[in-house]
Amino acid sequence: MTYAALALGLSLTAALASGAAQAAGASDTDADRDARWKEIAASIFKDRAIQPTETLVKVDAPKRAEDAALVPITLTMPEKDRIKAVHLVIDDNPSPYAAHVSFGPAADPGELKLRVRVNNYTNVHAVAETKDGGLYEAAKFVKASGGCSAPMGMSDEEAMKGMGDMRMKFAGDVQPGKPVEATLMIRHPNFSGMQMNQVTRDYTPARYINKVTVDYGPKNVFVMDGDISIASNPVINFAFLPEGKGPIKVTATDNQGGRWEHSFTAPTASN
Repeated sequence: MTYAALALGLSLTAALASGAAQAAGASDTDADRDARWKEIAASIFKDRAIQPTETLVKVDAPKRAEDAALVPITLTMPEKDRIKAVHLVIDDNPSPYAAHVSFGPAADPGELKLRVRVNNYTNVHAVAETKDGGLYEAAKFVKASGGCSAPMGMSDEEAMKGMGDMRMKFAGDVQPGKPVEATLMIRHPNFSGMQMNQVTRDYTPARYINKVTVDYGPKNVFVMDGDISIASNPVINFAFLPEGKGPIKVTATDNQGGRWEHSFTAPTASN
């Protein structure tokens, strides 16, 4: 099953099981949350065992979100040489499977930052997948409400202006053998399908970035499959290994067939 089909299936399951979606909140017990996570994990990972960890992946998120539509998440993977991919799940969102990031040979997977929507009081799970096929999970509880249905604060037309434009920033001086930190910014409203147009009073159809591929020269840095839980105008902080030459190429697609490519000049080491 593809990521998109799985995310859609989880979304429909959440919508149909309205009791689970509506009742999820501050009154849920730990047992309720654990049962929900086990159901989601089984949908994504089938019968693969997932072990708790305090070393392979860590989730940093605010205990109470200032803006439920723009919640910063930091995933730290101290044993980065063992990491193949990371899965981000926001348990009580309408579509829980927020992102799947697979790391390529040019990646430094020690840390990944992104901004998400959080629709309710929920656990946020990160599942690290190691190169030997193991799955290890960590979680953080976040208090937020209404992030997936929060309006953009502008018309749909304004939100879509410049859609697909990209910028990239690099932090610090480049030194041989050391990873380079980068911030990728993509202009896209990432409509969730749950937001009401403030002019027409109709719901804006879902239109969101479903895949981002970043390459450094001939080598892949990462591929991220995303869903409606990724915040509007996505910002992704990542690191790559500045070995070799070539531009950084970013390709992004959305669920309505949009496709954009941009190339950025990669910084070089100052010897």
